[in-house]
Amino acid sequence: MKEKIMAASIELFEQKGFSETSIQDIVDMLGVTKGTFYYYFKSKEELLMNIHLRYIEGLLEKQKNIMEDATKTVKEKVLEIVYMLIHNIEKQGRQARIFFREMKHLSEEHLKKIVEKRDLFRYNLQSLIEEGMRNGELRDDLPPSIATLTVLGAVNWSYQWFQPDGELSDFEVAKHMAVILLEGMEKK
Repeated sequence: MKEKIMAASIELFEQKGFSETSIQDIVDMLGVTKGTFYYYFKSKEELLMNIHLRYIEGLLEKQKNIMEDATKTVKEKVLEIVYMLIHNIEKQGRQARIFFREMKHLSEEHLKKIVEKRDLFRYNLQSLIEEGMRNGELRDDLPPSIATLTVLGAVNWSYQWFQPDGELSDFEVAKHMAVILLEGMEKK
């Protein structure tokens, strides 16, 4: 039932927004009582926190697997991370949109936990870019923090415009984005 509550909430939060969705809306959609909701979640905000944690922890796990692959170059790993993020937006579009749009509704305590995990994702990518700068794959005359934020800004914003049923697949979009972003950082 916890999964059903989360799925219904994601759908409603995307349609109506977090603020406009009530617990009553969620339980009505599922045909259950508020008691059922409160059995699994103390509040609507705790539910939102769970949605955020699940999303970012999934991304961190995938990122870790990519980064630990010793057979790939830095540029290949960056491409894989870009693809993973675009693919994730394709497969979990609603959850991605909730993650990016509704974070502002988290309390300071919950927000701190999410920001720490988001920062970890960014720092991991930055360390990869720094490795590429050290080993000569990427230009070393750019600030690694700006390079990292540029990649993440471009890719994360795709939740606004990427159409899974559009003319390009998630992989094609990721490949084109990676080429555009990496050629700007590539050592000449």
